[in-house]
Amino acid sequence: MQSKNKIKYIRSLGMKKFRDESGCFLAEGNKLVKDILPFFECELLVAKPSWIAQQGDIRAGELIAAEGDDIKKASMMKTPQDVVAVFKQPNYLLDKDELKQNLSLVLDGIQDPGNMGTIIRLADWFGIKNVICSPDTADIFNPKTVQATMGAIARVKVFYARLPELLNDFIDFPVYGTLLEGGNIYEETLTANGLIVLGNESKGISRSVAKYISRKLYIPNYPPGIKTSESLNVAVAAAITCSEFRRRLN
Repeated sequence: MQSKNKIKYIRSLGMKKFRDESGCFLAEGNKLVKDILPFFECELLVAKPSWIAQQGDIRAGELIAAEGDDIKKASMMKTPQDVVAVFKQPNYLLDKDELKQNLSLVLDGIQDPGNMGTIIRLADWFGIKNVICSPDTADIFNPKTVQATMGAIARVKVFYARLPELLNDFIDFPVYGTLLEGGNIYEETLTANGLIVLGNESKGISRSVAKYISRKLYIPNYPPGIKTSESLNVAVAAAITCSEFRRRLN
C-alpha cells in the first residue's frame, strides 16, 4: 500500500515546477517503463505484483507492490496500466563537435507535448541522437511527452538552449529549415551532417532563428498547383524531412 505522501509526490511530477525541483520525471505503462529502466536511475517504482514478478531483477531505489486502485490514484493516465515509475532526469553535456559530425534536430518553440514526443520518436527511428530545443519548447519530461516518445527518450539526448546563441557557432555549417519560400526538398542537395530546424505549430520558425538558416527547404504538395491544406503538422514535416535526408545516404 502506498502512503498518501508518495501518491502526492508522484502526481506532483505532472507539474514542471516540481519536476525541476526534484530533478525527476514520471513514466507510466508496462512497455515504456520496461524499455527505459536500463537507461535511467529509477528512484521509485510502483507496480502490480504480477508485473514485478515478470521483470526479474529491478533496479529501483524503492520498489512498492500495489494493486490497481493504488496505481490509479498515482497515475496521470485515464486508463492506468500495471506500473508507475519515477526516474532521475539525465544530465547530458552538449558537445558542439559531435553536432558538427552528425545530423541533428533543432526545435524552435514546439508547444504540443504530443508533437514533441513524436519528433523524439522519429529522431530515434532515423538514428538522430541529439535534439536541441529553444527554452519555450515543450518540456521533454512532461508525462504526456514522455509517453509519446514510446521509449525513445532513453536513446535520444534532448537539450535546451538559446538557439540564436547556439546557431551563431554554426555559421559555416549546413543549417536547414522548412520554409514556404524554400527549395523543393526532393531536388535540393542534402548533406549527411547538419542541423534541421523545425518551427512552432502555428507561427513557424522565429525571425531570430530564421536568419541563421543557410539552406531553406520546402515540402511540395501533390499534384503541384492544386489547392490543398495550408500546412503540414510539424511532426509529419519532421518525418518527411528526416526520411528524405536518410534516403540520400543509401
